[in-house]
Amino acid sequence: MAVRIGTSGFQYDDWREILYPRELPKKRFLERYAEEFDAVELNFTYYGMPSARALAALVRRTPEGFGFAVKLHGSMTHSRDADETSCRTFLEALRPLADGGRLLAVLGQFPQSLWPDAAARAHLELLRERFSGLPLVYEFRNRRWIRDEVRRWLRSIGVGMCCVDQPRLPDLIPPVLWVTAPTAYVRFHGRNAEKWYQHEVAAERYDYRYGTEDLREWKGRIERLEAKAERTLVFFNNHFRGNAVHNARELKGLLGGSAGGAGGGVSRRDAETQRGTGTRSGRP
Repeated sequence: MAVRIGTSGFQYDDWREILYPRELPKKRFLERYAEEFDAVELNFTYYGMPSARALAALVRRTPEGFGFAVKLHGSMTHSRDADETSCRTFLEALRPLADGGRLLAVLGQFPQSLWPDAAARAHLELLRERFSGLPLVYEFRNRRWIRDEVRRWLRSIGVGMCCVDQPRLPDLIPPVLWVTAPTAYVRFHGRNAEKWYQHEVAAERYDYRYGTEDLREWKGRIERLEAKAERTLVFFNNHFRGNAVHNARELKGLLGGSAGGAGGGVSRRDAETQRGTGTRSGRP
């Protein structure tokens, strides 16, 4: 299956005249986005519990074959106080995506403060249980997670590992290429080390535009991931000033035929797995 390339979120006003025409109403942003990219990572689901109605509306606004990656709610990844009912509510909200074969992945992004201790592993295993059958991916920020035993553990529970490009700071995870489940996942956060911890507004952290040589280096890495995975997803989170759009476009060009269009769709096997009728694989 072709590599899918998109951005983390799409409703940014500073993308006008980069992706969106100045006069385009914001309610039409997704339609314009889907003309150029075949996948998007939804971030609003981290800040507020989504509804099936809202996600069904996104499906109707996009062409067949356009896919969504969805971030888990912050109560499941940061405060870690979500109960079984909250998880069930979130799962029900995903039904329009899963039933339509539009759900590419469910991403759990965890804070840098999360260490790989017994309590953390127990919580992550509970999430795997509560979202059984879905293509679940975990993103860690603390480099203590980069150990062979963690890779084996992720493979054993059938959870993908999010590979990241971010500032080369001592405690952050460096670029690693782990494929621990059928879905390979890459997020580009930018390399703005100066603003990573010290910034006036959060968006400044992602004020970074990758150069061509940076992307050429990742081209080879993504091709290695693609060779091992059934699906490879790449999202740019360096959204400030439209950097994500510029870099996603350039990477698509570098990958050429490997980057798919919106007509690719999701396989029948994937759709069955999302509905809970398929098997979960931990294939490396």
